[in-house]
Amino acid sequence: MFDLLVQYGPFLMAAFLLNISPGPDMAYIVGQTAVHGRKIGLFSSFGVVSGAFVHVLAAALGLSAILATSALAFAIVKWVGVAYLVWLGIGALRASFAGKPGRDGNDDSTPAIAISTRPMTVFQAWRQGVMIDVLNPKVAIFFMAFLPQFVDPQSGDGAMQFLVLGSVVNLIGLVVESSLVLMVAAAAVRIRGHRKLGAWLQRALGAMFIALGARLAISQQ
Repeated sequence: MFDLLVQYGPFLMAAFLLNISPGPDMAYIVGQTAVHGRKIGLFSSFGVVSGAFVHVLAAALGLSAILATSALAFAIVKWVGVAYLVWLGIGALRASFAGKPGRDGNDDSTPAIAISTRPMTVFQAWRQGVMIDVLNPKVAIFFMAFLPQFVDPQSGDGAMQFLVLGSVVNLIGLVVESSLVLMVAAAAVRIRGHRKLGAWLQRALGAMFIALGARLAISQQ
């Protein structure tokens, strides 16, 4: 047991510190939770982890090397990701104005807890999380740079070690993000119950998507 702790302790500590560091995934999950609640936040987290596992699998199979060495492949994935994030942002902004009072002063809007006329489903939340992570080539390059440091050539198949280590990183991330979702959901209940504040939360979510798209757009290989 002690030998295992000495061997994998630095990896576990590094994985934990990386997962608690603020980043695009965390910002996305917090935003989804604040606007849509705990269930959507949790499934958004599941989606992000699922997308990250796709990158782990690609790294284990050597496919991520294409993104790391091909400027064209990196650019294609990056700009598709940018377009997807901006599209999500515009959709969130439009939804936030869907219930705006008319000129006659009558407020026909729905409650802030369901600002959009089409409430998000858990599948949509999961799918968005997957797409946001899969379409970020920086995640693939991160796993290619981080995991090989802890792969032991004398311990067997390197691809299998990639899968195991990557799965552990994602599992730690799921625990961290799920805990964050529970805290944010508890704090956001009162805010979402106020119509105007709820609308501004939705607008902030839309702006955050667009900002994440801009951040990805200026990223380099």
